[in-house]
Amino acid sequence: MKLDDHQGNPHSQNQKVPLKFIIEGKEYETFDQYKTGAELKQIAGIPLDTELFLSISKPYDDELIENEKQVNLARPETEYFFVKKKLQFFINNKPFTWYKQYIRGVQIRELGNISAEDDIFLDIKEGWQDDQILDDEVVDLARPGKEKFFSKLKPTEFTIIVNARPHIWKEANISFEQLVVLAFGSYDNNPNKGYTVTYSRGWEPKPEGTMVKGSVVRVKNKMIFDVTATDKS
Repeated sequence: MKLDDHQGNPHSQNQKVPLKFIIEGKEYETFDQYKTGAELKQIAGIPLDTELFLSISKPYDDELIENEKQVNLARPETEYFFVKKKLQFFINNKPFTWYKQYIRGVQIRELGNISAEDDIFLDIKEGWQDDQILDDEVVDLARPGKEKFFSKLKPTEFTIIVNARPHIWKEANISFEQLVVLAFGSYDNNPNKGYTVTYSRGWEPKPEGTMVKGSVVRVKNKMIFDVTATDKS
C-alpha cells in the first residue's frame, strides 16, 4: 500500500525554517520567534545604551526598540533594524564604527588592540603637530570628516628645558624635587629655603602651570621648566 507524502515524511510539517532579519545591513538567522532589543544589539555588537530602530514602511515612523521589548521575527516581511547615530573613524588605517558622539582614549586603545607601550595620536592636517590622545581623554567623533588615529612606540627619552638648559630625561614623569636637582644640583630641605617651579609646553588640558612640593607632571618632549630658589631667612 502506497503512503501519501505526509505519511511518508511525518516530520516534514514540523521542520522549522530559520527566521531571517537584518541589522545595520547585515543578515542574521535565528530559530527564536522573539528577540528582545537587548538580544538584537548583542547579536550585532551594538552597545546596549544605543537606540535601535525597526524600519517601518512609510508613512509610518520607525519604531524605537527598547532593550526589554520583544520583537516578533516571524511576521511575513523581513525585519530591518538600524541605528540613527553611527560614526566612522580609523585606527591604524583600519575602519571602525562607533555609536556615540564621544570616545575615550582607552576605548580607542582597546578597539585597536594597541599595546600599553604605544602612544595614540590623532592625525592632524599636514604641517601641524599630531595630537596625542591620553587614555582618559575624550574625543568628539562628530566633527567634520573621519578621525584617523594611529599608534607609535613611546619614546624612551625626552629632551626637557630646565632654566634654559636642555636635559635628557628617560622617565615618563618628573617631580618637583627632581626638577630642583636638575636646576641647582641638589635639593635643600631647609625650611628657610623655598623653590618655585613653573612649566609650559606640557600636555593638554593643562599645558602650563605651577608645581608644588611633592607634585609630579607627565613629561613631554621639549617641555620647558623654570625653577627659582628663594631664601626665607
